[in-house]
Amino acid sequence: MYRRNITHILMPMALALALVVGYHLFLKTPTAIQFASTASAVGDTIEPVAPPPSPAASPREVHPAQVRVLDHPAIPGSPHETLLIAIRDEIEKRNLPLAETKLMALPQSVISDATTRPFVAVLWNNLGLGQETLHGTQLSVTAFKKAAALDNSNPVILMNLAHAYWEQRDPALNRDLLEQLIRLAPEEPFPHLAMAELLHEQNQSSEAVKHLAQAADRVSRDPTLRSYLAAVTAKVQHMESVESRMTAKASEHFMVKFDGAEDHGTWTAVLEILEDAYRDIGQKFGHFPSKPIVVVLHTRDSFQGATGSPAWADGLFDPTLGRIQLPTQGATTDTKWLTSVLRHEYVHALLHDRLGMSSGSLPTWLNEGLAMQLAGDSWPDLDEALHGHVTLIPLTYLEGPWGALPADAATLAYLEANSATHYLIERWGMAQVDGLLKAFKARTSAAIAIQNTLFVSYEQFHHQWLESFQQKRS
Repeated sequence: MYRRNITHILMPMALALALVVGYHLFLKTPTAIQFASTASAVGDTIEPVAPPPSPAASPREVHPAQVRVLDHPAIPGSPHETLLIAIRDEIEKRNLPLAETKLMALPQSVISDATTRPFVAVLWNNLGLGQETLHGTQLSVTAFKKAAALDNSNPVILMNLAHAYWEQRDPALNRDLLEQLIRLAPEEPFPHLAMAELLHEQNQSSEAVKHLAQAADRVSRDPTLRSYLAAVTAKVQHMESVESRMTAKASEHFMVKFDGAEDHGTWTAVLEILEDAYRDIGQKFGHFPSKPIVVVLHTRDSFQGATGSPAWADGLFDPTLGRIQLPTQGATTDTKWLTSVLRHEYVHALLHDRLGMSSGSLPTWLNEGLAMQLAGDSWPDLDEALHGHVTLIPLTYLEGPWGALPADAATLAYLEANSATHYLIERWGMAQVDGLLKAFKARTSAAIAIQNTLFVSYEQFHHQWLESFQQKRS
């Protein structure tokens, strides 16, 4: 959120991932599929919006499908059999870097041979699964891409690739790939759910509804997708009920929806501010959004009901719906306010895009601090609070939701977030901030991320920042 609002809530995500993998040699069928069970629970939530999803209905709450492990097809009589089986054994023993090096070194004759090519595709697939278990999909996506390049008709390989793209918010999870996956695995619910979410993001709600229905008919095949189904359903229904009556105007990187009569002046002003933020903040941050960002302009009356935000909120980024939302009151008469709130919420949207399903691991104080620092916010009320009597809140208490903070404590929280983040950037630079974000993307705790990236303990960072803060107050 912007200014003294309660911030959009990004509940820390919890991840539990377990794979039970069985490998079998020389099966009678060319390619046999073996399913390894997966249990996970990850998510990011905010305070309920209208219509509110169920508490478990986060769009990134569970892995989209069971992880698929492929058995190896037989390669009788191949002169490369010994080499390939040795690589397979390295994968089984979890010597993954060595296995990857050997796969990369395979001669072209092995890769192009019709007998060994399917075996190599399976090796890349299973290497990817091993990497995902240890390091997440950020590393495994490359292996899945290589597997798909070798065998793009294998539904298991494509499902794993789509899963990795989905977790990374990779735009390569596009309509063509999902349509191909639907053709290859017509009874799987995940491709329909991912397609529905993609169509929702492209504001094609009627088409999204059709794929939701097909996903609902098939979800019994993978019950772990029920929360994802509920989340996408809530998003699509929200668009149908709240945004269907709105008019829209798009630029290259944004779509602005307007609740009320067409107002081309406001549209133009908002889009110009956002496109400028896209260039300016993107260069500072070194990241640009993977897809167009939707901005919903509400009337003051509808803003509170549609977003569930407090009465004093100036705007918010809603990660569940993937929208920047703000009231239009003051938009045409206070350009400075409009610019500040749009740039602030754009940074939140950019951080959410950068971290993907791991965005809930980003401490709220750093999330809000980066929004203020990168947006170039100037808040007079924070300057006043800086020189007033304050009782500081430890940063560890400001990692999670701020929803329960009263207005005066929220102002102090923003003051501390802004100060601590400014100190972080000034002392270590944006390169180390980028390192922290990579750690949070891997769901590392704040204490470990700071220790491993800044080479000081969380307590030392807090103490050093506090000394700097006190000096500025004197």
